[in-house]
Amino acid sequence: MFESLHSLLTPAVIQRLTLLLNHVLSSEAVATAKLKPHSGRSVQLKVVDWPSILPAWPALVFVITPAGLLEWQPVALGSPADGHDLTISVQVSNPAQILLQALSGQRPRIDVSGDAALAGDISWLMDNLRWDIQDDVARWLGQGPAHQLGVWASGAKDALAALAQRWRGGAAATDKTPSPPPP
Repeated sequence: MFESLHSLLTPAVIQRLTLLLNHVLSSEAVATAKLKPHSGRSVQLKVVDWPSILPAWPALVFVITPAGLLEWQPVALGSPADGHDLTISVQVSNPAQILLQALSGQRPRIDVSGDAALAGDISWLMDNLRWDIQDDVARWLGQGPAHQLGVWASGAKDALAALAQRWRGGAAATDKTPSPPPP
């Protein structure tokens, strides 16, 4: 039953993720301008070392449209993954650690292979493109409530980042071998 639920939900989640990515891309004219020359090219997002205890990670292949946006191309699990213009491999052996790193502003280890020009533009997008959630909320609720939600969200993010930093510091402290007492 879990597998059938997973197979039904995965495409819906990926379609929503694609809509979100396109929303962020279309909010910046520079972003779509960087992708337009790569129209028709495909980008594969590949997850490496995904824990087998979790549901299988879906194959993510996006084709760049003439408008400079992304279109998800469903790929059957187990089909050959060759022939993409760019492959972005993300090391995810410990998803919880990746989440903590993201909260503290660090990126996971990423390996990129394929077309150099496309890789350069995708790298620029990853470095410079951010989702302005507060601006989107302001369109629905107005500037005042959006600003207050932004303050709360920023405080929550800072608290989670501090917690992640303390957790990493505590884990590092427990990994150290105690030094012998002085004579």
